[in-house]
Amino acid sequence: MTFLLAVIVGVLYAVGTYLVLRRSLVKVIFGLIFLGHAANLLIFTVGRLTKGAPAFIPEGTDMLTEPFADPLPQALILTAIVIGFGVQAFTIVLFKRMYQTLGTEDLDKMRSTDQLKPEHK
Repeated sequence: MTFLLAVIVGVLYAVGTYLVLRRSLVKVIFGLIFLGHAANLLIFTVGRLTKGAPAFIPEGTDMLTEPFADPLPQALILTAIVIGFGVQAFTIVLFKRMYQTLGTEDLDKMRSTDQLKPEHK
């Protein structure tokens, strides 16, 4: 199971990187989404996959006994989801504004802001 998740994480990173390097704004946004999902799945995989009990210390003991679910990766993933959503929302708004200003979604045509349309100067 861990090997399968490692392969899936690698594929998500590869697809995300490929899409971020494309010329279209929409593909860049989807690339960021794939990279965010890959990072979340990587944190989940590194945190050990356990079908155990919650991470509570039973009465009368001082330590947790195996198997238990590690709550730290779950908290990190939840935080990463919220931060990733904020980054994606900001990117969408930024690209929308760039498209309104420059009139194109091709990143190669957006290299210079000196070539704006006359109504935007």
